[in-house]
Amino acid sequence: MSDSAPDESSDQAELPAIDFHSPGRFAVHNPQADLPEPLAWRAAAFELGEDTELQRFSEPNEVRQHALAMLQQATRSLCIYSTDLEPWLYHHSSVQQACTRLLLAHPRNRLRILIGDPTRAIKEGHRLLQLARRLTSNVHIRKLNPDYPEQSGAYLIADDCGLLQRPKADQYAGYALYHDLARVHIRQAEFDKAWEHGLADANLRSFLL
Repeated sequence: MSDSAPDESSDQAELPAIDFHSPGRFAVHNPQADLPEPLAWRAAAFELGEDTELQRFSEPNEVRQHALAMLQQATRSLCIYSTDLEPWLYHHSSVQQACTRLLLAHPRNRLRILIGDPTRAIKEGHRLLQLARRLTSNVHIRKLNPDYPEQSGAYLIADDCGLLQRPKADQYAGYALYHDLARVHIRQAEFDKAWEHGLADANLRSFLL
């Protein structure tokens, strides 16, 4: 035995006994596993394919209402062009439910997303990415090709007649069109060209597997 090692027997003999008094029963309050669902959004009161007047907006709640109206009323396809899949607009249960309803309505219905940088959505989580993992044959996501001319702003296309356009992605201001075949046709052609040049992102692909 080392000379520096303490003598356990002598220490135990010298230490006085410690009285322990139970404080009684107590309850352990663990945090809830699931956070409460956010309040449902209210959709704008316009009809896709019917209302022809241009609707301008400048506030985030207005953007959400128009977006949800188009997402809920689309019957065939949705196209989202976004810098980072803006969580303030698309990361919500109302959006996820509307997209799910569309995609399950028919095997050919689809949601296509072109995103500038998916890093934030992957890191923080996003409801549309969760949906893409569930419905792999209906939801398709590509990263914008940096070598292809980038379109300004951010937008949502619903079927062949609805368009939610924000000319500057970092601002709320924009407009909604619920029945403008000509303008939607032009924007859809631009989206399709960017889609053809879009890239598969390795981080996004591994996340969706």
